[in-house]
Amino acid sequence: MSEATISIVVLTYNWASALSLVLESLRRQTRMPDEIIVADDGSNDDTAGLIASQAPEFSIPLRHVWQEDLGFRAARARNRGIVAAKGDYIILIDGDMVLHPHFIADHMRFAQPGFYLQGGRLCVTARETTRLLAGGSAHYHPLVDGDFRRSSGSRRLYALRHPWLAAFKARARRGGRVMSCNMSFWKDDLMAVNGFDERMEGYGSEDLELAARLDNLGRQRRQLKFAALAVHLDHPSRAPADPNDMSMPNNQILAQTRAQGTIRALRGLDTHIEEAADAVIQLDGMRAERYEPLRASVAVG
Repeated sequence: MSEATISIVVLTYNWASALSLVLESLRRQTRMPDEIIVADDGSNDDTAGLIASQAPEFSIPLRHVWQEDLGFRAARARNRGIVAAKGDYIILIDGDMVLHPHFIADHMRFAQPGFYLQGGRLCVTARETTRLLAGGSAHYHPLVDGDFRRSSGSRRLYALRHPWLAAFKARARRGGRVMSCNMSFWKDDLMAVNGFDERMEGYGSEDLELAARLDNLGRQRRQLKFAALAVHLDHPSRAPADPNDMSMPNNQILAQTRAQGTIRALRGLDTHIEEAADAVIQLDGMRAERYEPLRASVAVG
């Protein structure tokens, strides 16, 4: 897999200080991606200014794909980032995930045709988040100041990078808990299932639904433990009280996908193909003029 080109798509929304830490961790990777695409779900100008200021510090393209803030539309934001990506392999992270220096190298070590990868996250405390945002260095070990009680976070044991244990764990049949904050895929597989289903708006289940369609396609989910470590910064959660509430439209779509064996999203990547064909990444018309000075930093390389 060493010759595969890599695009990393970073989902963000109005937390420029956290995104700055994420971008800094990307600059320190032992294996750099071929491009970084910030998929923006409607942030204010602070995020645009950060990306413009940091773009010259990268030897690879740093791109910004913005959409209007019409509520939580992570599925659409990620789809626009994926369509804009030129890489053979796509790594998805969230804009609050500070990456271990071997994060990308670990993903690529386990990337194989027929599989997609699911990593975890080390949920740190509010105190540790404050320290990191103030300029402190991230820690990746079991003694990190973390909140390991969260069901959506990694266990303390997995806060240790160990390639041999990672290889052993990746052979397990269970693919780990689905979380799009740390996942990777072959772009051809994402195109085959038409990416995220953009009917799913509001918090929750868009990543589970994508994974279900990849499973229906015949792809297998492989878990990354003891590898691809990333610190998840603490912040208030937008998760509903009961994420499995079947009255929620997103969960109804997920149930339908599983019951019917659906492979392609009804509204997905194909809605953005024409947009991505232009010489530069298209920005929503109402913002295009304001973003004109940033064209040099977001131009498709």
